[in-house]
Amino acid sequence: MTDRIDRAVGAVVGSAAGDALGAPYEFGLAGQLSTRGEEMRGGGGWDPGEATDDTQMAVLVGESLLECGGLELPDVFARFRRWAAGDPKDIGLQTEIVLTSGDPWDQAAALHFQVNARAAGNGSLMRASTSAVYFAPRGRDATMTAARRIAALTHGDRAAWEGTAVLHELVRVALDGGDPLAALPATLAQVHPDHRERYARVLAPDWHPDLATEFNGAVWPCLGSAVWAVRTTSGFADAVRAAVDLGGDTDTVAAVTGTLAGARYGAAAVPESWTAPLHVPVPGYGDHVLDAAGLRDLARRLAKAGAAAAAREA
Repeated sequence: MTDRIDRAVGAVVGSAAGDALGAPYEFGLAGQLSTRGEEMRGGGGWDPGEATDDTQMAVLVGESLLECGGLELPDVFARFRRWAAGDPKDIGLQTEIVLTSGDPWDQAAALHFQVNARAAGNGSLMRASTSAVYFAPRGRDATMTAARRIAALTHGDRAAWEGTAVLHELVRVALDGGDPLAALPATLAQVHPDHRERYARVLAPDWHPDLATEFNGAVWPCLGSAVWAVRTTSGFADAVRAAVDLGGDTDTVAAVTGTLAGARYGAAAVPESWTAPLHVPVPGYGDHVLDAAGLRDLARRLAKAGAAAAAREA
């Protein structure tokens, strides 16, 4: 259990650290981190170590799970909506439209998708660290189902649901002490048939982010890039640095990479120089700010509450 909680902390803190590391490089060219060599020094409107909407939304999901004793989708959506009204520094365009539409929680994303026909951004993937930790003890089917339901709050395109479900399952395998990369074939078999081939392509061992057919703000190359970064490196920090050096949507690709790499390598693998300045302000909630210690506590509570809930259902 101790090892499992350590990996859970790695997933949550690792995601936040990747988010904050990548934030100043967002929309930049590839190789900027290596060229500048500046880590957690801020820039682009972000303070040193400040996490973005990626982690802010993950915190909201995690706190909802704990305070409600499980998944209450209307509560999660209400928290998202309050946060969006709190003028966050950054918010995805699609997410903002859904959360500010005034439509009911169970219709807003679907109505947006009906009108726009495009909703496969990485905005549900980026916030999945906390829910992945909570639902992991319930097994593959339950964690993938929960991922889809949470993703659907803001993303009407099933492609976003399936990508988030894949990440949930890979984290579950890692928390159990397994190899998430070795679990890819079995995980892909659980992906909806209409989306399986496309995910199989970007998660294949020979795929490289240069082969992406979309900007990595889309769910497919974002997840593929995170898996690539973990596959082609041998440690947490190198994986996250590789993700940031891809350029583009650096904060989110690094946050997803940090989720997976943190679950694989554990909390101790996240550099102290990254966690020391790490902080997560939560707009719309007054002076609510989590530092690294707060994130560690959140992760531990989620891991224990998720295990207790799974035991009660067994």
